[in-house]
Amino acid sequence: MFSRKRLLPLLLIIVLIIVYYARKPKPLVELHGKTFGTIAYNIKYKDKAQRDFQPSIDSILNVFNDAVSHYRPNSEISRFNRDSTVEFELPYLYPVLSKSAEVYKTSHGAFNPAVMPLVNAWGFGPDKSMNPDSTLIDSLMEFTRFDLVQFDSTHAWKTDKRVELDFSAVAKGQGVDLVMNFLESKGIKDVFVEIGGEVNARGTNAYGKPWVVGILDPASDVLKQSYIATVSLDDEAVATSANNFNYVIRDGVKYTHTIDPATGYPAHNPILSASVFSKDCMTADAYATAFMVMGHEKARAIVESHPELEAFLIYSTPDGNTATYASNGLKDKLELFQNGN
Repeated sequence: MFSRKRLLPLLLIIVLIIVYYARKPKPLVELHGKTFGTIAYNIKYKDKAQRDFQPSIDSILNVFNDAVSHYRPNSEISRFNRDSTVEFELPYLYPVLSKSAEVYKTSHGAFNPAVMPLVNAWGFGPDKSMNPDSTLIDSLMEFTRFDLVQFDSTHAWKTDKRVELDFSAVAKGQGVDLVMNFLESKGIKDVFVEIGGEVNARGTNAYGKPWVVGILDPASDVLKQSYIATVSLDDEAVATSANNFNYVIRDGVKYTHTIDPATGYPAHNPILSASVFSKDCMTADAYATAFMVMGHEKARAIVESHPELEAFLIYSTPDGNTATYASNGLKDKLELFQNGN
């Protein structure tokens, strides 16, 4: 029989072993690839069987592109843009139209997938050399209206054949959700899905801690990126929209890629970056775009009247400094860096 003196060291060793294995990171399956042409995706999840779902994920995203990518000439959205109507053959276009209609209404038109002709006119489409004048902008404004699009669960049609839709502002978020839904259907509970910076996360990371995302400092550039904050995710999604990487300069004037549907011109307001948190990434993606158009004050009003949304906004002040706004639900999960990191 063990004496107490011999038993205590043994118990201590057992406790140390338990603590070691509790703290030891659980191995993750990590998948990396590209979708929507050149947009990178990164997926991490815990799975005891270490199953590789990449072929299935690539197949899902490829079929999804057949519905919503305007770069594919025979996609459902491309056929809709060419013609007056389209029948839904895939289960993807109807949900994105429904979400777009919802956010279009809530944002009073700030989120508007019908601005595609204006985006192209400003040189953010295939032709980078465009330099529109007021006459062209006014003519395009006649039909860059999402309320000219009608749809039900089986098909969509437009009341003006000139209408063209572009779901670039929401497709990444929808793609993230599709991958998340697939992995959850396979019994995966701890997962992190990121496509082009848009994220949906469930459960915990390899260390049993919440997944954490960084929010880029709007002053960053492509070669030297720094973070202004990190946020812990609690079974939620986040999408960020900013103008620091996508703009053109003409005659010394900087024009951002975010087009204000109300004016036909690039949005001009103090907001620099909008990160929106929601239970699904498609919703977060749509509102992040809307907030870049609306500006931080109107965006804040929407967040504070919609409990399903949280937001972290970065904006410039009249004296040239940078300020931030974090909604109440983020404050315990947010770490803000003083000078970027």
